[in-house]
Amino acid sequence: MAAGGKQEAAPFGRHLKCKDLHQYLQGLPVSVLDKLYGHPATCFAVFRELPELAKHFVMRTLFAEQPLPETLVNAWVKKEQQNFCTGALNRLKQLRIWRVVTGWSQTRYELNPTFRSNLKIALCGGGQPWCGVADDLGPDRHSKDKEFLDKYALERWEAVLHFMTGSSPPDGTVGISADVVQVLLVSGLMKSDEQEQSPMITPSGFQFLLMDASSQIWYFMLKYLDMVEARGMNLVECLSFLFQLNFSTFGKDYPTDNMSDSQLRFLQHLREIGLVFQRKRKSRRYYPTKLVINLAAAGSGSMTTASEGVEGFIVVETNYRVYVYTDSPLQVALVGLFAEIICRFPKFCVAVLTRGSVSQALLSGITADQVLHFLRTRAHPEMLKKTPVIPANIADQIRLWELEKCRMQMTEGVLYNQFLSMSDFETLRKYAEDLGVLIWANSNKRVMIVSKSGHDDVKKFWKRQKPRE
Repeated sequence: MAAGGKQEAAPFGRHLKCKDLHQYLQGLPVSVLDKLYGHPATCFAVFRELPELAKHFVMRTLFAEQPLPETLVNAWVKKEQQNFCTGALNRLKQLRIWRVVTGWSQTRYELNPTFRSNLKIALCGGGQPWCGVADDLGPDRHSKDKEFLDKYALERWEAVLHFMTGSSPPDGTVGISADVVQVLLVSGLMKSDEQEQSPMITPSGFQFLLMDASSQIWYFMLKYLDMVEARGMNLVECLSFLFQLNFSTFGKDYPTDNMSDSQLRFLQHLREIGLVFQRKRKSRRYYPTKLVINLAAAGSGSMTTASEGVEGFIVVETNYRVYVYTDSPLQVALVGLFAEIICRFPKFCVAVLTRGSVSQALLSGITADQVLHFLRTRAHPEMLKKTPVIPANIADQIRLWELEKCRMQMTEGVLYNQFLSMSDFETLRKYAEDLGVLIWANSNKRVMIVSKSGHDDVKKFWKRQKPRE
């Protein structure tokens, strides 16, 4: 009898989970979270994304200076809605907005004093300007209008996406730096290949490319923030600055005076991916773009970006042809992830959905729903007049192609063969079956496969036996 190994097939790509603001903050150390509440912008950003009932609780206690008993808080909500009350209370406690006060006969809550004072400033006014005032610098001789900032932001962010797809950005566009590449590698969106000179995209990277722009940037920033302290930067200062930019005015310039070293370095990284515009690295002013304004709301899907509002450009026909009316190399490259490009012109290209092209995308981690969502959200205005937007036969076929990859399930196991007798085979097969580790067996060929977890037990059992010669 001989045993051999069988390698497990690589798993299909998992869905990217993009945390919202609260999920990210709940994962921070308590000390970091408490320091973040030292600025009004952070408190207001957190308050803005709270559930409605939690906002109500905060506003009712904003000017209350003494702890409130839990029975009083529960009385604010009808009995049949107590589950919403529990959810709101848990959210407030997880974010350390409400604290449990001990030493009383019953549970009492109080609003975090630091959070209270800074939220008052955010809601009622007062305090210093969050991003500073550039009036002391005088008028900007190189001021930029909103149209320029939109174009700049889109070009810089698309440079990152071009790098991921391996396509060439438009002429004159500056490439990305090693810092951005490092974030892509550490986040798992790309991987190094010893045979290739440049990194290669991963299944997670394919899924990332099909996300909307706001989710892409928020996901990228979360991965970047995970690396901030390893770069020798202060996480609290960087996060506070990011929240301040959330409430800046689009088209207005802000000074770099009084910014810490960590914030100045952070500014350069934001500049590189198009979240802010700064004419030179040492310039004393910068302009926030739409990509950074309201960034904290990206997790809730309410963010507005420079790329939104663009008219759809894709037409899908029942014969599997896809017509792409765009001159953007990036959009063509994205379509090429799941369709075969068969003809290309300066402002138009023709692609076809084939079993091979869609299957390759599915094996790369893209799901059928993501492909259909991409086609639907970028559908040409003429397509939007139809119901459904994507032809039913196309949507059904893409989902059927996805189901095909589920027909065979790969399981790691150990192969046993070359038994000297049927008696030996049946003895070992019965033991593996009774143990619950038998995956497959063929009595005619005296072959069986045992799960990897049960291999050691079956092997020890066999050694205790005395097979006949």
